[in-house]
Amino acid sequence: MLLHQGRFVRPSTAQRTLALLEALAQAPDCSQSVLGERTGLSPAMVNTYLRDFQSRGLVAARPVNGKSFRYELTPGGEETRRALLGDYCAEIVRGYTAIKALVRAKLTRLEAAGRTRLALWGASETCEVVLAALGATGLTVLALLDSDPAKHGGVLGGHPILPPEVLPGLRCDAVVVTSFGRGDDIEARLRAMPGAAALEVVRL
Repeated sequence: MLLHQGRFVRPSTAQRTLALLEALAQAPDCSQSVLGERTGLSPAMVNTYLRDFQSRGLVAARPVNGKSFRYELTPGGEETRRALLGDYCAEIVRGYTAIKALVRAKLTRLEAAGRTRLALWGASETCEVVLAALGATGLTVLALLDSDPAKHGGVLGGHPILPPEVLPGLRCDAVVVTSFGRGDDIEARLRAMPGAAALEVVRL
């Protein structure tokens, strides 16, 4: 799904155009109100964009009945959709690469200090980014920990997900908190564990 909300991924004409063209490619029979729900745009804005698309030859409106239309992408519309999608994907990859570099820079100081055996606490999408960033380092992930029992026994990035209670027996040098939303709770729980005083805790 294309990102259309958030404080840091700012909407733009190109983003709105791609979101609408993608939605029409998947479901040309959508009403303007449904298109608005799927793309995060107001019905009035959807109407404005559809009129613009028709004037540019990107979309053809086919009447279904007296009140509704089917909006089909023209060959030009499909070409524009593909081009914008390529640019969008390239931008996401650049952002992902930049985030990995930031994470790697933050964690390589552990390697320089000889703290190479890590546990990652928080088996989430952020954890996947951290695992990817660690691939080019000398750091070793001993385990992934998570407080959610439903995740225990699962696997993420080739690593089993374990309950936090196993941490004292891991003999790791540092714990990386890979959760932004619950970072304070995780660190507080970690500090209360036996033997945790000697562990370095890294917050992203």
